[in-house]
Amino acid sequence: MKSELMDMVFLSEKRKNLLLFLKSGPKNIDEIKETLQVSSTSILPQIKKLKEQKLVLQEDKTYELAPIGKVLVEKMEPIVSTLELFEENFEYWAERDLCGIPPELRKRLWELGKCKLIRPDLERMFEFDPEFMDNLNRADHIFESIAYFHPALITLCRDIANKGVEISLLVAEPVLQRCIDDYREDLLHFLSRENVTLFLYSGELRIASLTVTDDSMNLSLFSRKRHFDGESLVSYDSSSLKWGMELFKHLLKNAEQITEIPEGTPDKVPAENSGFDS
Repeated sequence: MKSELMDMVFLSEKRKNLLLFLKSGPKNIDEIKETLQVSSTSILPQIKKLKEQKLVLQEDKTYELAPIGKVLVEKMEPIVSTLELFEENFEYWAERDLCGIPPELRKRLWELGKCKLIRPDLERMFEFDPEFMDNLNRADHIFESIAYFHPALITLCRDIANKGVEISLLVAEPVLQRCIDDYREDLLHFLSRENVTLFLYSGELRIASLTVTDDSMNLSLFSRKRHFDGESLVSYDSSSLKWGMELFKHLLKNAEQITEIPEGTPDKVPAENSGFDS
């Protein structure tokens, strides 16, 4: 029975999709056909098999999950969604260092949902991606963590902050030091804004970059050899925004807020506790 039930669920794309679709509640055949883009002749035999296995119940002209079907779908959704996440951009995930993501969030990678892989053009390696810029320009709130230095970072953040956007920026120590050395005036202007909070990460920041806005989540991971190629994943699913904010708050646990930039080039930048709730 174990093998038969597993085959019933996973060996048919139509049955798998139908079970996941019925998770939201009873559906009639027209709703099933329209959402799953199937014909009656193709889906009715699959419904019959699921009914025979006691996974789906029929009440008049509607279909719904049976009690054991509900339990099964609740457990299968993370597995199916994780497989789909990896399959969509398999080469990217296979080569990435996931150690910067805490275990509890690694288990929930499926919450990233539908992700689009952004690859920078070689001639634009030192420019921010246009879609990424669009996401920032329409945001009211931005939560950004970055472990590598980008020459346009502080200027970009300064300009966005000048529009009144709330920005929480978390940077690795080498990034902050480079900004102090080469972009001091821009950094001071940025830090003087009331709508800006700057954090310094303590130790090695193993997430290349993370950006969460009102409606987007952008994640860039280092390769397993600690190389950075500028590639990133963007998602607009609401679950990815929640996941991204949890990751940002996790990073804040090992960060301190920067309130001022001293004169000269200090060995250590003054800092205080972040004050963020975990």
